[in-house]
Amino acid sequence: MNSLLLRPLPSATTSGSLVGRVSPAAQRRPGAVAWPRDGRCRRGGVAAAGAWMEEAGTAVLEEAVRRNPALSESYRPAGLPRPNGTVLEAQGRVCTGPEQTRPLGEEQAMRVLDTILRSATGELKDEPVSSAQLGAFFAGMTIRANCFPEATQWSEGERRAMSLFWPHLVHVLPPEVKFIADPEGTIMGANGLTGPRYIGQGTAEMRLVGALREVLAGGHLGYEEIQCVLKDVLPFGSMGASSPSVSEALLAAFLIGQRMNRETDRELKGYCLAFDDELGPPPIADVNSLTHYGEPYDGNTRFFRSTLFVAAVRACYGEACLLHGVEWMPPKGGITEGQMLKFMGANTHLSPTQAKTLLEDKDTGFAYLNLQEACPPLYSIIGLREHIKKRPPLATSEKVQQFVRARGRESMVAGFYHVGYEDPLLMLMRRRTVHAGLVVKGEEGALSLTTKERSAHASKGIPVNHCSGFRTPSSANFSETDGISRESFRVAVNAQELGFKSTETPRTDKSVLKNLELGLSALGGDKGPAYDRIVLNAAMADHLLGCSGAQDINSALDRAREAIDSGNALRRLMNYIKISHKVS
Repeated sequence: MNSLLLRPLPSATTSGSLVGRVSPAAQRRPGAVAWPRDGRCRRGGVAAAGAWMEEAGTAVLEEAVRRNPALSESYRPAGLPRPNGTVLEAQGRVCTGPEQTRPLGEEQAMRVLDTILRSATGELKDEPVSSAQLGAFFAGMTIRANCFPEATQWSEGERRAMSLFWPHLVHVLPPEVKFIADPEGTIMGANGLTGPRYIGQGTAEMRLVGALREVLAGGHLGYEEIQCVLKDVLPFGSMGASSPSVSEALLAAFLIGQRMNRETDRELKGYCLAFDDELGPPPIADVNSLTHYGEPYDGNTRFFRSTLFVAAVRACYGEACLLHGVEWMPPKGGITEGQMLKFMGANTHLSPTQAKTLLEDKDTGFAYLNLQEACPPLYSIIGLREHIKKRPPLATSEKVQQFVRARGRESMVAGFYHVGYEDPLLMLMRRRTVHAGLVVKGEEGALSLTTKERSAHASKGIPVNHCSGFRTPSSANFSETDGISRESFRVAVNAQELGFKSTETPRTDKSVLKNLELGLSALGGDKGPAYDRIVLNAAMADHLLGCSGAQDINSALDRAREAIDSGNALRRLMNYIKISHKVS
């Protein structure tokens, strides 16, 4: 069976870059951007598109379309085996929380177990059920049987299907999957004797099996246990190995089981800090203020994603921004900053030290780091994450990282969607000892605040544009050793109260090109929904994080508009594309 662990790809080099090659056609093109002496952009969106072409050249755009397709799904790494659709659909129902789980009906349960049986006997050559899927599915079934409330335990249909198929499955499933399905021999009766005796193979797997027994019983682990397991199963030194050090079924069961049990603060801290020293101490950028942006790594599938353009705006007035993520991540596989930058021709494979250089550069002031370079062990399990279907604990902890530190003030911003993750994200930010932290329930669970007025018929729960966080008062001294004085805040941002018209959020529907067109047109000065969202998100981040010059929200909004209208923000984004290939 092909391994789902993704090996690192070669880093991008400047030797094959087309950035900076301006074709004669681009030089003659009448729509090219014209920069007046005062630096202001004259023709809005036309100028923005012209700037992109002028900087990169027609050849770059044509090559980008060939190499970097315009739809986000096209950025899925080549060579990853796809999961079995029948079992994946069932995982979406049974591998989730105690209240969210939806038991399978008898017909679907029969179909799923029949698919697993036929795959295990070698009948499904074209779409086999992967080891990771087996681990995740049976972990979900076991946790539901052991500790979920009655409403989300096994349905009668699931019981009948399992009683029919398990006597056959027990003869063809590997021992680690039989352990996951019945770790203590209490679920499958006489056919569940493998679990109590199973110990795994090798030191790393034996430690994982011990931890997994606790997880499958609905229990929790300590901070040190989480760190030990992660460092055992994701060692940096084995990234190029032909096979993983532990069974993919066991690792998938561990990750999905932790999420189903709702991670404790100690567990999340273990995930968050496990690989902090993997590449040595982080470089320290010589900047007065640095904001770490933790967008959901799996991107946007429906609405405009604004953070890349917000970073260019905030960099104009000294608020350096570090973005981090991957080009493509399940389960959504949506638009990411990595896709947009790659499409435009930027180098998206920078080291943390190179990112530090771009943060310090007076012509850029922001940077993007790919997880592949920033934390290779975590990048290696992208394929496995697709096969477990639901988000693992890493989907929370990876948003709260400090791959580069700052000489001056540091802040963090992260998006969330599901109830229950607002406070854990803030807890992790405080653990990072930053001066300010902000969590945002933006559209799609991302960071983008909307200018759309909330409907009177909106669903209950935390509304979009909800923000909460903490900041260090301007009069307080910050000290990692003496403690931090912080003030907390909690607010629902009403864009209409700030003078914005209510507008529908532009849809992109996984089109990287559409997202870029919206963002570049806005940075080119075209007023409209995308422009308003970039201004709102830049100014609110400045204001809520307590940044210099942003105590008055109207002043913060004016400053963000000036950064766009002057052409400075667009110029910085264009500069980034070129300079990202020159840093060493």
